Amino acid sequence: MTEPFQGAKVMLFFGARLLVMRRDDKPGIPWPGFLDWPGGGREGDESPEACVLRETQEEIGLLLCPADLCWKSPYHRPGWLSWFFAAHLPAARANDIRFGNEGQGWMLIPPEAFLHDAKAIPHFRTMLDFYLGSCRPIAAEA
Repeated sequence: MTEPFQGAKVMLFFGARLLVMRRDDKPGIPWPGFLDWPGGGREGDESPEACVLRETQEEIGLLLCPADLCWKSPYHRPGWLSWFFAAHLPAARANDIRFGNEGQGWMLIPPEAFLHDAKAIPHFRTMLDFYLGSCRPIAAEA
């Protein structure tokens, strides 16, 4: 049985660059216009891995497999649990991205740029900083 959680996000690296998406700038959504990562809300009783893999395919048209997910961490806030993942793909796989209908667009940036961008979701910056400090170095541009 999977512990109840609200959703999952993935830090998706293509070579040494991080994929970010600009959220829609609509009233009523969390973090309008901010930089985001693939992922979203849980459906039914899916696992955190199934959630992030489904959302990634829906949002950027990229089919990942569970083995692509090299790291995961829960993120707890009062009354809220979500999961963060990381995946490292060759730079050329960015050619497979097919952006969906959520958000204003996507780009690949150095992860350090995300850490210092005022329009990056603050707790995502925290998770990326934790990941970069605790895990293997990012692979060189392939």
